[in-house]
Amino acid sequence: MSKGSIVLEKKGPVAYITISREEALNALNREIIENLDKIFSQFEKDSDVRVVIITGAGERAFAAGADVREIKEAGKGRTEFIARGQAVFKKIMDSSKVVIAAVNGYALGGGCELALACDIRVASENARFGMPEATIGVMPGYGGTQLLPRLVGRGMAKYMMFAGMMLDAREAYRIGLVEKVCKREELMDEVTQLAKKICSGGPLAIKGIKEAVDKGLNLPFVDALRLELEIYDNVANSEDAEEGLSAFLEKRAPVFKGR
Repeated sequence: MSKGSIVLEKKGPVAYITISREEALNALNREIIENLDKIFSQFEKDSDVRVVIITGAGERAFAAGADVREIKEAGKGRTEFIARGQAVFKKIMDSSKVVIAAVNGYALGGGCELALACDIRVASENARFGMPEATIGVMPGYGGTQLLPRLVGRGMAKYMMFAGMMLDAREAYRIGLVEKVCKREELMDEVTQLAKKICSGGPLAIKGIKEAVDKGLNLPFVDALRLELEIYDNVANSEDAEEGLSAFLEKRAPVFKGR
């Protein structure tokens, strides 16, 4: 399925979103942002999809940032324009699905922020990460100033954003910005295998882990532990938990039903 500058493909429980503006290094324009919003709204009604993989068309870029021309032309409506993108990226973060960024080539500015909004980031060896907004007189607005320091620490985040520093894939891995680096030609196979591995787990357990981690990090530690137990109680008393425990003891593969 093609939605303008986005191609959506579903293969079983895994959905693939390809940002397809190769001539513009997959820069995120208004059309892409709106289509991402619609697609992730649809996913919440689709229980068959469990993992979403986002990547960029071609080998040069995942997404080379927001569309600078559109930002310029927005004029006094610039903040409203960026706020819309931030809201869509928050929807991606809050998705009940596991979202994986398959980063091929440049992930700069808004493109880096899109990768940050995903649960997991896997990069090809030619990937490059950066937040160069300050070099053109603006700043990150899709969540980068909050997401980046939570992943790599305050000092490294400021180093990247103040100076517009670009990091290669290995450096991004070293500082914890990405979870794995692989050869360019192996990227999609790598993330597909990861997605299938995630899908082999209990659906309620995966959702529970995501909720506990994401919500817990914004709570005081004691409150976060309490939240973990509340979620655990729902997961551990599910049909899937009974099935998984029985399957383990019986030395067979579990058949999860998401309830």
